[in-house]
Amino acid sequence: MVFTGDILLIHGSGRTDFQSGDVARSYDSITGRLFCLPDQTRVYPAHDYNGYTCSTIGEERQFNSRLGGGKSRQEYIRIMESLVLDKPKLIDLAVPGNQVCGQ
Repeated sequence: MVFTGDILLIHGSGRTDFQSGDVARSYDSITGRLFCLPDQTRVYPAHDYNGYTCSTIGEERQFNSRLGGGKSRQEYIRIMESLVLDKPKLIDLAVPGNQVCGQ
């Protein structure tokens, strides 16, 4: 099992605009740790909004809309910084809880 502080989602990636997010670190973490795994390695989403329950590193390397197809670090940063996302409804409760979880 590989854990990365940044989240690879099926055909996407986790938000980097709150909770001490860092776009460049996210790219480095996902591509440098997860995308080094064999193509057949199964991955599971942190959140499932589209009915998908599993993917593979090979599929994500090829089809991930934010990271796939050989996108560069600069392309990923541009994509993530151009997202216009609503603030999650319970973020003010969730972030403090996440920050102390496991302490």
